[in-house]
Amino acid sequence: MQINDVDKKFISGSFHVLKAPGVGGVPAQRLPQVIETVSEMLSTIEAGGIDAVINYSQKLDHWAGKEIEVSQSDLAKTGDDLPPLLREALEASAERTRAFALEQRSHLVDFEKEFTPGVVMGQKYIPVSRVGAYLPAGNFPILASAFMTVGVAKAAGVGTTIACTPPMTPTAGHPAVLYSAYLSGVDHAFAVGGVQALAAMAFGLLGEQPVDILVGAGNAYVTEAKRQLFGRVGIDLLAGPSEVAVIADETADPVTVAADLLGQAEHGPLSPASLVTTSAELAASVLTEIERQLEGLSTKHIAGPAWRDFGTIYVAGSRETAVELMNMMAPEHLEILTKEDDYYFDNLTNYGSLFLGKWSTVAYADKGSTGTNHVLPTGRGAKSSAGLSVARFLKPLTYQRLTKAATPLVAPYVSSISEFEGMSAHQATADIRIQEFHN
Repeated sequence: MQINDVDKKFISGSFHVLKAPGVGGVPAQRLPQVIETVSEMLSTIEAGGIDAVINYSQKLDHWAGKEIEVSQSDLAKTGDDLPPLLREALEASAERTRAFALEQRSHLVDFEKEFTPGVVMGQKYIPVSRVGAYLPAGNFPILASAFMTVGVAKAAGVGTTIACTPPMTPTAGHPAVLYSAYLSGVDHAFAVGGVQALAAMAFGLLGEQPVDILVGAGNAYVTEAKRQLFGRVGIDLLAGPSEVAVIADETADPVTVAADLLGQAEHGPLSPASLVTTSAELAASVLTEIERQLEGLSTKHIAGPAWRDFGTIYVAGSRETAVELMNMMAPEHLEILTKEDDYYFDNLTNYGSLFLGKWSTVAYADKGSTGTNHVLPTGRGAKSSAGLSVARFLKPLTYQRLTKAATPLVAPYVSSISEFEGMSAHQATADIRIQEFHN
């Protein structure tokens, strides 16, 4: 998430770089050994079925349990031993995410209209039948993942949801992750992780038919498995390392800006964070403040390398240039901390999700405590795609219904176009109806 030499040609305003990335370029996502390993695992699982899934789980995750499925009764108990405030937070966040998704769904409306006399066309939203969600629980158990995937799918009207999460002990999955899945309304939950989990859902090895779509974030192997399975099943998106960008001016608090940049750099050592500011003084203060805050972070070993290798600070000559720079970078998460937030809201077009004003921060959405989805495009994917939402689980299916009276308004055109193209069978379907109309 940086401005490279090619990008500079398309930025009309002036700017300078206060901090460039230490490594540069886009973090590598597809290592040859990852691709090869995933290909071999998928082939083995497709041939060996659930036994191969169990074998991989035993080998890679040290699974020693009898059943990988977590029963609904056991799922309901997973919250019993959680700290009370955590349980309250998960319950509130699940409900808020569901409420936002339901509101989105209410604005995706079916329609039907007569566009030409006798030609009625329409569109109706039909949910996919089965969704498979991957819920990561590695270095950091991302507790809100279930809200964003299972919960939103249920708000869309999906009939069957399956969730897989890596086992944290030889016999059980992570209780807080599983409780989040329970709150989200999951139909079937399994303590199985990695490539084998995605393969099991895609190949229909978990007591259900193959899922229609796989969703949810994961490590490089999980992402590569989704890529290789795409086409056989749908996917949400291929997300890389988490990204954050901030646009700030002289009114912003450097302590807050630095904290918010490090808040996403903490995701992993490849996570880019970028500041675009119209204030050289703020830029310098943030650079100093980041180094100060890093010293007190328990995750300094993660956020520090991320900031060193992929962090950037750009000082823009004007607000217009700030917008140009940010629209070029198209970050996953974008915060606006300025005295002109409305200007940026009106002019920014490329971002996964936007956070306006000093009282907003990316972490609020990351943890599901506000309600917008945190499964978002990275690597400039926001230039062309949006993040996961209730719409991704709905198919906008079109239909048409014609009366006899519409025939002379449609069929002659189809006949003429088909004849010119040399597609005689297409032409015949129209000509037969023209002849019948005149009989």
